[in-house]
Amino acid sequence: MTDQPITRCGFAAILGAPNAGKSTLLNRMTGAKLSIVTPKAQTTRTRILGIVMRQSTQILLVDTPGIFAPKSRLDRAMVEAAWGGSKDADLSLLIVDAKTGLTSQVRAIAEKLGQTHAEKPRGSLWLVLNKVDLVTPQILLPLTENLHRIAPFAETFMISAAQGDGIEDLLAQLAAALPTGPYLYPEDDLTDLPDRLLAAETVREQIFLQTRDEVPYGTTVETESFTIQKDGSIRIEAIIYVNRTGHRAILIGAGGSRIRDIGSRAREQLTTLLERKVHLFLHVKERAGWDGEAARLRAIGLDDSTL
Repeated sequence: MTDQPITRCGFAAILGAPNAGKSTLLNRMTGAKLSIVTPKAQTTRTRILGIVMRQSTQILLVDTPGIFAPKSRLDRAMVEAAWGGSKDADLSLLIVDAKTGLTSQVRAIAEKLGQTHAEKPRGSLWLVLNKVDLVTPQILLPLTENLHRIAPFAETFMISAAQGDGIEDLLAQLAAALPTGPYLYPEDDLTDLPDRLLAAETVREQIFLQTRDEVPYGTTVETESFTIQKDGSIRIEAIIYVNRTGHRAILIGAGGSRIRDIGSRAREQLTTLLERKVHLFLHVKERAGWDGEAARLRAIGLDDSTL
């Protein structure tokens, strides 16, 4: 009888201020486009799981929304999702934009992580300095020292999620640090994100990329139907809800040009992600106050029951 190999499995939450590079890091570590990435802050709205196999370890990476001062019910649910991701994880990775440095926002997050991790096992809080390719080495040492004065970081990594620098070392250290235990997901899975939510998020990414100012933040996308056709292709119908009439007009564009572009680019992305032909149909509806509706928040994977 052969001995079974020792396996490890655990959750590592990725936290930080908006635009620190959390989603870029998740996508880089998984090697797949699981979390949408845009130049705008507060793009990610819910926790997204990425599954990585390294050696005999299943690393369960949790991309969380950026932590900021919430104003709306949607904001509060997003921030709660981020802190919930840290609370439930075996390890928490605070990712800091090295170029932006130690802002008041980063300081507040680090202070709270230091407090919450005082009750967790020693060594469960790690610091990840991102975008180090954009700063001089002289900046990194004092930044690291200042952050270590705020919270008890057990490990520090300097990476560029966009370029891939330092990623393999981070994954190797995660694989060694997570607890022993059986795998929680099939080894060939990349995420637990439902295809319907993946489709909605892909459309929302294009809204962020193709519109400006407040429009992306006043919209949400829900997949109304997701049907596999007889020929193996997928027919997707999605609704884009907007808060204002003006936003609806901007999204549709002159003669429907903007919504066609959004649909075309989202369809290309989904064809790659789902590995089959996709037929995508988008509908834009005005629904003032959608960001305060429990049903809308649940549809995008947020739980506001504790708010």
